[in-house]
Amino acid sequence: MIKSIFKIIGNSRPDTQSEVPFDRKEIESILNYSFRDIRELMHALKHRSFLSVTNETTIASNERLELLGDAVLELIATEDLYHAFPQEDEGTLTKMRAVLVSRQVLGKIATELGLGEFILLNKGEEKTGGRTRPSNLANLYEAILGAIYLDGGYKPAKNFVQNTLLKTKETWLSKERYFNYKSDLLEFSQAKGWGAPSYKVKEATGPDHDKSFRVAVEITRHGKAFGSGKSKKKAEQEAAKALLLRLKEEDVGK
Repeated sequence: MIKSIFKIIGNSRPDTQSEVPFDRKEIESILNYSFRDIRELMHALKHRSFLSVTNETTIASNERLELLGDAVLELIATEDLYHAFPQEDEGTLTKMRAVLVSRQVLGKIATELGLGEFILLNKGEEKTGGRTRPSNLANLYEAILGAIYLDGGYKPAKNFVQNTLLKTKETWLSKERYFNYKSDLLEFSQAKGWGAPSYKVKEATGPDHDKSFRVAVEITRHGKAFGSGKSKKKAEQEAAKALLLRLKEEDVGK
């Protein structure tokens, strides 16, 4: 029985529910898509570690589908943001897209859908938490998208992304932890020819297990701001955000 399943996974063409090593109806219900060729879905579920079980080459893993899905996702997300935010410039849309297609967000979406249950892993990967590892889940999301695109084309691929990711885009875009204000401030400052901002810890209070930091960020002759947080990194982000918003407001007012 086991050998026959491995044969199906590797080489032959399964056509019925009894021939696939997962609940086809359940996952297709979750995805809201029925595959015409179940081999595409099976390919998408196959983690690299599972190749040690099936004795297949690396090309049989879901990594090629992940690459395709990544490209399809960027197009779909860009198109959606382009129409949803007509007043935003290229730089802002690029940052928004980066949030939506990030490992963190895709991993959370895949977790919410329960896709980890269906990944094909070897015992070692499973024992070390492979079914819940965010990177595995993010890669799985993209691989499944690639499989849907190959099986049904752009329209069902777009529907999948709309129904699982883009319908909640405002939620993800409102979470500041997905944005890097230090990077944005550096980009803004360099574009103005002002050089790089400098950061300095002004105060650290509290016991070692519960410290709070106050950080100053300065762009010489152009502005200074402060930020606080439970870590230096958080405080720097808050300071960068404050200075960036102020400089942008001043820029608009000129």
